[in-house]
Amino acid sequence: MAMQVSGASCFCVLGRRRSVGTVRAVASEDFTTLKTTEEKVKLGGSDLKVTRLGIGAWSWGDTSYWNNFEWDDRKMKACKAAFDTSVDNGITFFDTAEVYGSRASFGAISSEVLLGRFIKERKAKDPEVEVDVATKFAALPWRLGRQSVLTALKDSLGRLGLSSVELYQLHWPGIWGNEGWYIDGLGDAVEQGLVKAVGVSNYSGIFLISTIIIDSIFPIECPKFATNDCFFRLYYGLITEKRLREAYEKLKIRGIPLASNQVNYSLIYRAPEENGVKATCDELGITLIAYSPIAQGELSFCVFMLHFVQGNLKISVHPVCQPNNSVIKICALTGKYTPENPPTGPRGRIYTPEFLTKLQPLLNRINEIGEAYGKTSTQVVLNWLIAQENVVPIPGAKNAEQAKEFSGALGWRLSDEEVNELRSMASEIRPVVGFPVEKL
Repeated sequence: MAMQVSGASCFCVLGRRRSVGTVRAVASEDFTTLKTTEEKVKLGGSDLKVTRLGIGAWSWGDTSYWNNFEWDDRKMKACKAAFDTSVDNGITFFDTAEVYGSRASFGAISSEVLLGRFIKERKAKDPEVEVDVATKFAALPWRLGRQSVLTALKDSLGRLGLSSVELYQLHWPGIWGNEGWYIDGLGDAVEQGLVKAVGVSNYSGIFLISTIIIDSIFPIECPKFATNDCFFRLYYGLITEKRLREAYEKLKIRGIPLASNQVNYSLIYRAPEENGVKATCDELGITLIAYSPIAQGELSFCVFMLHFVQGNLKISVHPVCQPNNSVIKICALTGKYTPENPPTGPRGRIYTPEFLTKLQPLLNRINEIGEAYGKTSTQVVLNWLIAQENVVPIPGAKNAEQAKEFSGALGWRLSDEEVNELRSMASEIRPVVGFPVEKL
């Protein structure tokens, strides 16, 4: 099943490294300093504590969306270096899923297998190292009953080479009324000692399998979907808030906290704030795990194709949306595209000269703040999330350089004034479209 509906997050955005200006806060990237200044944070009401920033492993081993449809030893070594560098710099929380590196993708290697291998090799050198693993259950419509959750979890543990994991998540809301079974299965996993904590993912919109994206930017063929984009965000946000509360209450009856909700959340994509999901997480004590925290935009426009191949259901990404496509492989926030030089193709309808013009003041301010702290723009944007306390961002790292840069988001804090200023400036910009699972 080549369905990959959640991300471990995009990487490398929001500017180049800048020269160091007047330092206004202690921002050392030294590992010792990080260990002493950056305590772990509890996930929701559970007893599980993880680093304030994690690493997403969606791209590890994948050939259906990442890595230009191929996987080789060079990419393997780069991912291994990303893992080791993360641990070296105090990041020990890693997020994967059973569908990452799906066997249905030619040449792919399971992300769970790779992560398990990296952990085993690291422990052979450093037996005292502690790595916290989060993985996910794919809520496929033919998976029936609570036992399906335990069966899938045990398969994941086999691929990881572990007897238990720290966090097990429902990858997306169940469909056709089977969600209650899955929540029961998560509770069973805790009671059987297979996981320390449980969470959900993509509870920030409604999920339906479809062949088109509901997005007012692009012409929609079906009249019933022809409505305002903000209306969809509000209406479906209310639906998901209700489902989030239901999952919380269902587990609470058994004395099990709902530890986390993993959603698309970044400075320029704040749908969880707008639709009430973040407020609900804060109210109920559910940690918000933010994927795509630096908003690269690789996933802003995506069309899924639903088809059958030799009797097996396949869900794949339309070729125009593949990252190696020259039209789609852009990142508006790096400064590569400007109002005078906008992208062409489908992305040009999102990142218009008007949008890029409105984006410039925010980018300039992020760069200024980064210079003041001796930090990159990427580190500033990640710290904007960390500074909110109940948020754990999980950017995806494909190599050591990215992992090292992400670690620089730890050990310091933006001021409340800077957090609010950036939010205020970002609110003046029409949000980019989130990951399509939120609007399918």
